[in-house]
Amino acid sequence: MVRIQVRLTLLFVVIVTLVLAISGSYTQYSLSQELELRSQRLREGVLTRLQTSLPSALWDLDKSKVDSIVAAEMLPPELVAIRVYDSSVGLFSGKARDADGHIQAIASEAPVAGAPVEANLVFRDSVAVSASSKPVTVGKVVVNFSRAQIDAALVAEVRRKVIEVLLLDLILVAALVLSLRIIFDPLKRLRDGLDDLATRGSDEVEELPDNRRDELGDVIRGFNAVQRKLKSIIERIRDAEDASRRSQQETARAMDNLRQAQESLLQSERLASLGALVAGVAHEINTPVGIALTSASVLKEATDVVFANVSAGNVKKSDILRYLETANESARLIMNNAYRAAHLIHSFKQIAVDQVSEARRHFELREYIGEVVSSLQPTLKKTRIAIAIDCPDDIVLDSYPGALAQVLTNLTLNCVEHAFDADSEGRIAIGVRRDGGWIEMQVSDNGKGIAADMLDKVFDPFVTTRRGQGGTGLGLNIVFNLIVKQFGGTISVNSTPGRGACFTLRIPREPPAPARPGAAPAAAALLP
Repeated sequence: MVRIQVRLTLLFVVIVTLVLAISGSYTQYSLSQELELRSQRLREGVLTRLQTSLPSALWDLDKSKVDSIVAAEMLPPELVAIRVYDSSVGLFSGKARDADGHIQAIASEAPVAGAPVEANLVFRDSVAVSASSKPVTVGKVVVNFSRAQIDAALVAEVRRKVIEVLLLDLILVAALVLSLRIIFDPLKRLRDGLDDLATRGSDEVEELPDNRRDELGDVIRGFNAVQRKLKSIIERIRDAEDASRRSQQETARAMDNLRQAQESLLQSERLASLGALVAGVAHEINTPVGIALTSASVLKEATDVVFANVSAGNVKKSDILRYLETANESARLIMNNAYRAAHLIHSFKQIAVDQVSEARRHFELREYIGEVVSSLQPTLKKTRIAIAIDCPDDIVLDSYPGALAQVLTNLTLNCVEHAFDADSEGRIAIGVRRDGGWIEMQVSDNGKGIAADMLDKVFDPFVTTRRGQGGTGLGLNIVFNLIVKQFGGTISVNSTPGRGACFTLRIPREPPAPARPGAAPAAAALLP
């Protein structure tokens, strides 16, 4: 993490460096222009003087004068060489500067360093009387100029600017470090105090010394005031946390008690449903058993009469025929009602055993739905409600028949209690179809339907429209828990008021092992 002090120093260094770089660049540009202009003036002056002084000496072929003129012009260090050519003889005179800066005569056309500048030498005879005399070109002069001095001056200027920037940066850094320490040392102590306050107990942190009489002293005194206030707040928070912890423990105990009570209510609801099934089946069996007992009693009386007549020896054919007729009718009644009672007992036994044991086994779905509906006949016979079953005969489940019986019983009784008024006709349809490894079952009715404001709460526990009339609000909650937790499936409901309701169940043909019973679902409603 880059500290503010370092960032401020870098910022000022960058700003100063940029300003000096811009200023140095402008100065360098101005110096380059000035040097170029000076070099141009030098070239023009040298050429002008040579064009003025050399023609007459060259016209007179005065080599010593030419050499002296060339030597005089070679004094500036920018001149590398001057060569004078005669129109007729070629190189007439020349001088060049060697590597050590000495001026020497040129005896040949050897290459010379520097940029050459060439000018013609024109002789004008000032003594001629004739106005028609014309200037005569007597030769030319070639001057080589060097840029080494210009480049050296520019390099020296760049070096001077770089040294100036470095010195100013060093001075600025030193000044900033010394000045910023006045600010950042107290801030560092303030930061350490904040760290201690954040990582250690408030009682362990001491207040910072506040003997400064400047703005930072005001900040430190404000920090100490905040620290004292924070200590007071922390004490109150600790007290509130202790109270919250105690309240949380009490809430957890209340939740455990509530969960146990809910599980007890769920178990009581299931046992109550089984008890109602027992009472209904017992009442239903009473009729066929009574008829069978009456028929057996009539047969016994007829048999006693025939036996007495046989013992007395006065048996008539009409008595035998009447006895046979009575015996045949009695046997038929006994057989029919005994079969009816046996069928009821078998259905009740299977349903009751499944609901109590919650065992998993293979069973044929169509037959089992029929047994569940048969076990509900004692209740349904008191109403004008018909049940229709639409299920293929070849669906076999490896599942929990007791839980399925509980689901079908609760859904059917839910329709009976809520979908229809007393003595009104109605129809409940149970439809089943295969969907791969899943079974989709729909339990629908053509009754009153469910109000729109109840649809989202229909599977919630303790939600009922028959509060105070025997409804507990747990029937559909039990259905939801069994479908979701034990079968690993889903259940939904659709309803339009006045057009009935339809519960759609999706369960796997081989559900997973049932989950441990837990809390009720978050959304749904119920009915009884």
